[in-house]
Amino acid sequence: MFRFCFILWAGLAVMACTDAKPVFQCTDSIGCVDIAPGKPIKIGVLQSLSGKVAPLGHEQIRGLELAMETIGGQIAGHTIVLKVEDTGCTTEGGANSVLKIIADPQMVAIFGTTCSGAAQTASHAMSHAGLTMISGNNSAPFLTSVNNERAPYWQEGYFRVSKNEEHAGKAAAIYAFDSLKVTKVATINDGDIYTRGLTEGFVREFEKLGGQIVLDTAIAKGEEQMGPVLTAVLNVGAQLLFSPLFQPEGNHLVVQARNIPGLDRLILMSDGALIESSFINEVQDKGTGMYFVGPSQPEGAAASALVTAYQTRYQEKSSASYFLFGFDAANLLFKAIADVAVNENDGSLHVGRKALRDAMYRMKNIQGVTGSLSCNEFGDCSVPDFVILRLDDPQAGVEGLQSNVMARYTFE
Repeated sequence: MFRFCFILWAGLAVMACTDAKPVFQCTDSIGCVDIAPGKPIKIGVLQSLSGKVAPLGHEQIRGLELAMETIGGQIAGHTIVLKVEDTGCTTEGGANSVLKIIADPQMVAIFGTTCSGAAQTASHAMSHAGLTMISGNNSAPFLTSVNNERAPYWQEGYFRVSKNEEHAGKAAAIYAFDSLKVTKVATINDGDIYTRGLTEGFVREFEKLGGQIVLDTAIAKGEEQMGPVLTAVLNVGAQLLFSPLFQPEGNHLVVQARNIPGLDRLILMSDGALIESSFINEVQDKGTGMYFVGPSQPEGAAASALVTAYQTRYQEKSSASYFLFGFDAANLLFKAIADVAVNENDGSLHVGRKALRDAMYRMKNIQGVTGSLSCNEFGDCSVPDFVILRLDDPQAGVEGLQSNVMARYTFE
């Protein structure tokens, strides 16, 4: 604290002193966001809000909104304002939408994305612009780490609460080999980093266990006719098809597989992207007996209370449980901003960009509704914990599916 003194002459010499803070000077290595008195804290939101994947994006935003409500919509006396952009669940959409966010120098951080393919491009631009980004839904291994080493698309300042699905492919392979007793598997991905990451993880573990991958192929995003690839699956004699696809491609594959003679005994297994009510409603009985690998469901009083809060706020049940991860992701970000923000007497606020990233990397043992959260050097903030589910009763919806747990795998 500096002490400034001055002399007033009014017949007598009077010494007057006032206390004053030094003027803030940014020493952050990648700069600061300076927020004027009464101005908002701006956070960019990148989610998939159109097409078949839109329900997952809207669930993320609802998780964010619920997190904002818990802190009164403010951080350090400044209102949080969201700038929302639709990525369309594509790499191009991620690249285009993030440019609209980083064009504003007052943007403090980014919440997103829904799809890992969009994160591939968005996180690259975000990192080079000096921002911090956190996702409650991305899970592609290539975004953070593979085999405990920096992954190809790792970017400084990128974090996620959603679980690294390098381990999901591993869990699916273990269950297929040990519990389902299959030895011949076909895999199908759609070429993006999420689906490729899962199939590569599956292939690596399944072959390690002694199984045989009889077909490892891909379809194009937007493909509607699955006959040719399914015929190939039939011809190689696969006992199980592992296809971690999104909607609508995943829907087409399941429905058409059940209409091809000879594939009636083929075991179908997919991933968390299809653990969603609109998928079940569309495929109905065609999906009966299908297996899914996905993150374990949050348990406990806090998660239950948030589910109730969701239903009260939105007057409906969630179409998937991933809003819980969005809630935790938002709260980690809010905490980090509050931890590093520098307040001035006039109400202005300063947020160091590198300081914000460092605060996120320092997050350890934070209790969220999805479990204990600790962010490692790769940006993964949660323990890889996956379950195998089986769809026995489509009429029971996503809740029935999530309660029908066949196995659980935790990877420390």
